[in-house]
Amino acid sequence: MTRVVEAVWKERGMDLGVALPTSGAYASAEAIVRVAQGAERLGYGAVWTYERLLYPTGGATSGGRPQPLPDYYASTFEPIETLSHVAACTDRVRLGTSVVNALFHNPVVLARRFATLDRFSGGRAVAGLGLGWMDQEFEAIGVSQRTRGEALEEAVAAVRAAWGPDPVSFHGKHYTIPPSAINPKPVQRQGVPIVLAGMSPPAVDRAARLADGLNPIALSREFLEQTVTRFRATAAEAGRDAAALSVIVRVNTPLTADDLDGERPFLGGSARQIAADLDLVAPLGLDHVLFADTASTTADELLRRLSELREAVPSAEWGPAA
Repeated sequence: MTRVVEAVWKERGMDLGVALPTSGAYASAEAIVRVAQGAERLGYGAVWTYERLLYPTGGATSGGRPQPLPDYYASTFEPIETLSHVAACTDRVRLGTSVVNALFHNPVVLARRFATLDRFSGGRAVAGLGLGWMDQEFEAIGVSQRTRGEALEEAVAAVRAAWGPDPVSFHGKHYTIPPSAINPKPVQRQGVPIVLAGMSPPAVDRAARLADGLNPIALSREFLEQTVTRFRATAAEAGRDAAALSVIVRVNTPLTADDLDGERPFLGGSARQIAADLDLVAPLGLDHVLFADTASTTADELLRRLSELREAVPSAEWGPAA
């Protein structure tokens, strides 16, 4: 019988997570499993994947001139399939997406995929969803960007409807579910937690009104404070319990063996430097900080950095190390 481990944060203090090597120079099935198992042994709380649909050879656009994408994005493992594989190789660590672009998927299919992951993992799934930004990806999918915010709100409602009691039905402007039985359902009693990516004020407000949490990128301490404050204030204005909502921060920075000098990125550098930055954000009441390391060149190197970080941040909520 599968042991149920619901992916909740609010019963715990802040813990740390890591983005799996699903793209980049050392991305492989073996490296992904090695990092996931190593992070679990070290007591990290979650491992994360992300979605990159394609790599435009002529450069990527987001309403402007084409810009070349880093080679890092040339090959990216699918996020939910990867986590299903990792679920079979781990026991405790939570399994999240940061993020899947919700509008690239029919909400019934997306709901079923996350519910299946939740079943396979014993209730460890976290659905991090976003809008997407690359014009070429929207073109490939055939989805309009003009109403994407409205469509995302409806997609979240449709996914939750699919996780609810049968018969499921949903009627909206963008999506319709005829009265149907949709199974399997998630293991987690309230459904898989949905956290929405948010950097702009409208995106932060949307997460505050609709989601179980917010998933911003840590650009600076000041930006995080402004974003978290707005998120909780908007949630309270909407009549929600802001204290019950999670803030899961993504950090895209280098994890290094030695201190970085000069213009060091916030929450980047050596374990000692990152620990000092985590002390600065402690008053914000963050629930989880996930590190997408941009410096390591092998899985073993990343695991060494994660081990050093565990030693440097004893105040975090750590699982049992093995």
